[in-house]
Amino acid sequence: MPFLTASSKFWKMYAVLLASNFYSALATAVLFLHGLFILWVIFGALLARGRPMLRWLHIASLIWGILTQLLPWPCPLTVLENYLEARAGAEPYQGGFLLHYLDRLIYPDISATVLTVTGVLVCALNLALYARKIWSALLARSAK
Repeated sequence: MPFLTASSKFWKMYAVLLASNFYSALATAVLFLHGLFILWVIFGALLARGRPMLRWLHIASLIWGILTQLLPWPCPLTVLENYLEARAGAEPYQGGFLLHYLDRLIYPDISATVLTVTGVLVCALNLALYARKIWSALLARSAK
C-alpha cells in the first residue's frame, strides 16, 4: 500500500507541475503578445501606410492606449497575464505592464507619471500625424 500512496503523490505532483508549466507558458505568450501590441501602438503607422483598414485599427489602438494610461481601466492583457502567472504559482506583478518591465529592464526607477506622460505623448503624436494626413486629404478633395 505505501507504493500506491507514493505513486499517487507522484502523479499529483506531476499534474501540478504540468499545469504550472502550462499556465507559465500561456503567461509568457500573453507577455509576448502584450509587447507586440505596444510595438504596434508605437510603430503601427509605418505598417498602416497605404492600408486604410490597418490605419483605422491603429487609430483605435492609439485611442485605447491613451485611455488605459489616463483612466483607471486595467489593460485586459495585464489582467490575463497576472491571472496566468498566479495560476502558474508565480507572484503576479502590481501596476502596469510598461512600468513593471521598463522599470526592470530599461529605465530603473522611472516614475509612473513620466511613463504615463511619455506613453500619452507618443500616442497623441501618432494621432496628430493621422489628423494632419486626413485634414490634407479633405482639403485636396474640396479643392477639386
